Amino acid sequence: MHYGEIKKIDIANGEGVRVSLFVSGCTIHCPGCFNKCTWDFCYGTEFTHHTEEEILEALSKDFISGLTVLGGEPFEKENQKTLAPFFTKIKRLLPQKTIWCYTGYIYDKDILPKDGKQRCPSTDEMLSGIDVLVDGPFKEELKDISLQFRGSQNQRIIKLR
Repeated sequence: MHYGEIKKIDIANGEGVRVSLFVSGCTIHCPGCFNKCTWDFCYGTEFTHHTEEEILEALSKDFISGLTVLGGEPFEKENQKTLAPFFTKIKRLLPQKTIWCYTGYIYDKDILPKDGKQRCPSTDEMLSGIDVLVDGPFKEELKDISLQFRGSQNQRIIKLR
């Protein structure tokens, strides 16, 4: 997996002050996407053990509420393979931190069902680490800048924990 950016202080993508990881790779290609460069699965930097340690260090600060993962697309199957065990590691080492995840897929259609198109062997582990999921593709015709933590009216904030 590759990532485009790590923001060590972010207040726009979830509650509190957060660390945000922008993963690379997305096959949805929403018109009006704010982060088109991350559609390419090889964009940015390779996610390594060193990257994990860098994020864990940033998360360890008392004023940080947790991690937000967005993209690109975290629920691309290739990305789930890396993110699922990383979420498990965060929950084990820093259980007080929350994990928010943004996806352009629909939770109860594409991710949760056993026959969902983004379902893979890593999905259950990944979902078990997520506290809040923001789902749904960005839709330019439903764009609403007054929405908190979402870009368009069709997107939902789902508390998984």
